Amino acid sequence: MLAELENIPAKIMKTIPAIASEWLRLLYQMPEPKRTEIMDVLSTHRSDSVRCWAAYIVGLDQLTLDQKLQRIRFFAADEHFGVREIGWMAVRESVAKEIKESIRILSDWARDDNANIRRFAIEVTRPQGVWAKHIAALKENPEMALPLLEIVKSDPSKYVQDSVGNWLNDAGKSQPEWVLQVCRTWEEESRTKETMRILKRAQRSLTNK
Repeated sequence: MLAELENIPAKIMKTIPAIASEWLRLLYQMPEPKRTEIMDVLSTHRSDSVRCWAAYIVGLDQLTLDQKLQRIRFFAADEHFGVREIGWMAVRESVAKEIKESIRILSDWARDDNANIRRFAIEVTRPQGVWAKHIAALKENPEMALPLLEIVKSDPSKYVQDSVGNWLNDAGKSQPEWVLQVCRTWEEESRTKETMRILKRAQRSLTNK
């Protein structure tokens, strides 16, 4: 899936926020309930590209963190991989600015029945993902997110497992000893095949050094 994302031209990644910004400007020129009606049309459009615009509108809107996360949740559960990726990208800056509160809120998401929602909770908080600005607080103190990660340390979904493994692999680039300690603890506490798969992915950069 990462390869699929990396094949998206950088120009498109810049175009989506630009289109969303223009839509947001137009929406605020409309009275309610027309504004909500149009946003609903964009959010449920058959085109995944249009749904990507809608997700980014949420990210650009002047909303509180709680409001943004409430509204982006719809896109976090989208059936299309690209829409889900744009969803977390759209709110990542807001999440990073209020990382402690974000982790508190997203801990509930990590318990959701929908694997896409659980995966979003992890992916949006990755310390240094491929397509996003780094979250300095988590690079320096990844233990802040341990309560969130603990919830999914033996998640049944490979989609979620990969995200957890990638999260820890990210953290290992700045705090390798912490990651190794977490891996040792998890190996002792949870010897499931799911946890073992996460640990292998989490330590891939450390074991290659």
